Amino acid sequence: MAAVPDGFTPHFRKSAVTDPWEPLYSRRSGDRVDIGLVLAAPHCNSRGFVHGAVIAALADNAMGLSLHATRLRELGAGEAKVDIVTVTLAIDFLATGKLGDWLQITPRVLKSGGATGFVDALVTASDQLVARASAVFRATNR
Repeated sequence: MAAVPDGFTPHFRKSAVTDPWEPLYSRRSGDRVDIGLVLAAPHCNSRGFVHGAVIAALADNAMGLSLHATRLRELGAGEAKVDIVTVTLAIDFLATGKLGDWLQITPRVLKSGGATGFVDALVTASDQLVARASAVFRATNR
């Protein structure tokens, strides 16, 4: 079973959607929020491969949180003043992760200014590329 890499701590953003997938971990690096977990039965299909819905949900989470952090920095605003909602989400599955692998989502904010934000992410399982994701977000300031 994979070990949790250095710098990752229990994920700071809890959700009823992801509660069954705990423990989740995250690592902040500047504005980027990486999310990771050790793949276990609740993350996998009947063949022991990570389910695409898990990848999609966690990639959406990591990309949205990264855009949120970027906008906060750019605006110099408090967290309550920025809302981020997903407009589109695309995932390309390239390979698969399996039980015991460390799955990691590493996002990159491409454009954050204005009302529309663009973010992509690479998803790896035990350092092998398994998916790439991209999303468009609607960002509003309250």
